[in-house]
Amino acid sequence: METRQLGSTGPGVSVLGLGCMGMSDFYGPTDRSESIATIHAALDAGITLLDTGDFYGMGHNEMLIREALASAGPRNVQISVKFGALRGPDKSWLGYDSRPAAVRTFLSYSLQRLGVDAIDIYRPARLDPSVPIEETIGAMAELKQAGYIRHIGLSEVGSETIRRAHKVHPIADLQIEYSLISRGIESDILKTCRELGIGITAYGVLSRGLISGHWSKDRANAADFRGHAPRFQGDNLDRNLTLVDALRSIAENVGATPAQVAIAWVAAQGNDIVPLVGARRRDRLDEALGALHVKLTEVQLAALDKAFPPGVAAGERYADAQLAHMDSERRSRA
Repeated sequence: METRQLGSTGPGVSVLGLGCMGMSDFYGPTDRSESIATIHAALDAGITLLDTGDFYGMGHNEMLIREALASAGPRNVQISVKFGALRGPDKSWLGYDSRPAAVRTFLSYSLQRLGVDAIDIYRPARLDPSVPIEETIGAMAELKQAGYIRHIGLSEVGSETIRRAHKVHPIADLQIEYSLISRGIESDILKTCRELGIGITAYGVLSRGLISGHWSKDRANAADFRGHAPRFQGDNLDRNLTLVDALRSIAENVGATPAQVAIAWVAAQGNDIVPLVGARRRDRLDEALGALHVKLTEVQLAALDKAFPPGVAAGERYADAQLAHMDSERRSRA
């Protein structure tokens, strides 16, 4: 397994990370046994980076990871945790809290649920507009000094916030959506991160399955948030599935699946980028791991750039209510 360093100050991790969110929340029914088996298979394949959030299933995802790691035996693994999202017992969204006292509280609960002494990469899930980022990062820096955090990251914030945070404490990486149909970071955010030596952990590399080659119009259900996401709606979905047809054609030329080409494209955008794959099953993980063997040529990369220019997707990547909380979306949409 190839490794990459997350920024100039971050850890060395596997070139692919495993996003565990869907094992607990958002994508409909889950299978605990298959989820644990998938985490084990990822570790066996050499994946060292597991990504979660303390609000994924209201703590369920962290406890699932703890169970999987306990039964896997000693492993080299880094756990990335997002915090700050507030949710109600009906799974509703109640905003974000990044006050220093809240940071310490969220961290304490995550340490307990994960059964670890320190979080490898800790990051606010979104910018809390009522709390200066300097206060949040300052509290995190104190926790890092105390040994409870190993690296500080950010998630879905724009260049101004990145610069302000980085002045308080070096930022290891920015977690943000990046895919063939979500290229908004290229206009400004990616340049800022590279200037400051901050790595990128790219989630949504398959746009939540939309460009995986496996999605169809009848897939969504009431328990799956994709059924309410703009890119999965009506005419938007029809137009986006046409893009998948173009990806499938290029993938056939490459000799790989659409999902493998989409993952390989993200990985090819720089050695400072680590794609996160959200596989919930071993067969999907196996397919994603196949992307490691896909080496796109300059001609193939050019064909993908032509077929998927910035802004090509129909619909926003989140509904307006969610976009309102995303500092990264203030200046760019793609």
